[in-house]
Amino acid sequence: MLNRRTILLGGGAVALAGVGGAYLGMRSMGSMEEYNSSIAANRAALARRPETSELVRCAALAANSHNTQPWWFKIKQSGIEIHPDLARQLAAVDPDNHHLYASLGCAAANLGVAAAMGGRPGELSFNPADQGAVVFSFGGGAAAEPALFEAIAKRQSTRGDYDGKPVSPADLATLARAAALPGVDLHLISDRPRMERVRDLVVAGNSKQMADPAFMRELKTWLRFSPRQAMQTGDGLFSASSGNPPLPAWLGPVLFDVGFKAAAENDKYSRQIASSAGVAVFVAQKSDPEHWVLAGMACQRFALAATALGLKHAFINQPVEVAGLRPELAALVGVPGRRPDIVMRFGYGPALPFSSRRPVSAVLA
Repeated sequence: MLNRRTILLGGGAVALAGVGGAYLGMRSMGSMEEYNSSIAANRAALARRPETSELVRCAALAANSHNTQPWWFKIKQSGIEIHPDLARQLAAVDPDNHHLYASLGCAAANLGVAAAMGGRPGELSFNPADQGAVVFSFGGGAAAEPALFEAIAKRQSTRGDYDGKPVSPADLATLARAAALPGVDLHLISDRPRMERVRDLVVAGNSKQMADPAFMRELKTWLRFSPRQAMQTGDGLFSASSGNPPLPAWLGPVLFDVGFKAAAENDKYSRQIASSAGVAVFVAQKSDPEHWVLAGMACQRFALAATALGLKHAFINQPVEVAGLRPELAALVGVPGRRPDIVMRFGYGPALPFSSRRPVSAVLA
């Protein structure tokens, strides 16, 4: 789930982008000003008592794998259903739809927080008979959580360097409380020796994935290089959201093939993990779609709490995506024999451009 890749372009490739783009008309790619304006409308401050369509907007701002937004929503008088959009599956990186269902859980967490804030709290259930739909039924006693609600529109997966500053024990406790859900265990790693072991697993997983032609083809289909391309699709991994320069849509794939190399990516991941304050590993107590949804919910609530505390986060899921690495990660966090679900680094750092989102009308049944 939630595996967002940085597009690394070497200095020579960037120079070529500048020359080639100028020669062939950079204006066709759109501008970051236009892109940021379009994003601002979707990330506008949320109403304190959101209407039903606003609840869906809140849910759709959740983290999700490759920014595929693999969901659609059905509004009913009794509540809101979140259905998997199987047309947005990621067959190479997510062959059993683990990340897809975790993404639904992230959306469900946002929905629950927003509904409680609007005075319509409810309860979540999982319907395996309906392709694993998540059902939010109005009615219940969940308390409003203003800090998490305000964080919904501000949260982003910030795929850049952090400043290495540690997080206080009190704030770590706040993060753990926010993520505490029955059926999911959170393991926080802040000591450098174990973070380095996580780094080694990330590097090993990244190397294996980048050597897989199917993985690379799939990743490339979800890359968005120009502001206009990102605005038109409303999904995918926009290069500027990873701190890289926007490029014309026709040129980006060419330079991606030239500049996206395992060694440079591994160096980047090593540097970014070293700059982080810690790593969070979410492990559900069972490995089935219902518990994958629960892991996503816990992860999203952690991310909202982190945002409220001024922290950034980013996903480093290679050790859970490469099946052969899962046992070592499970052993590292003290749960041998179980399947880790999500790995996230966190720390203090600057914001980057937000990822795009499709309009609410595009995700409604």
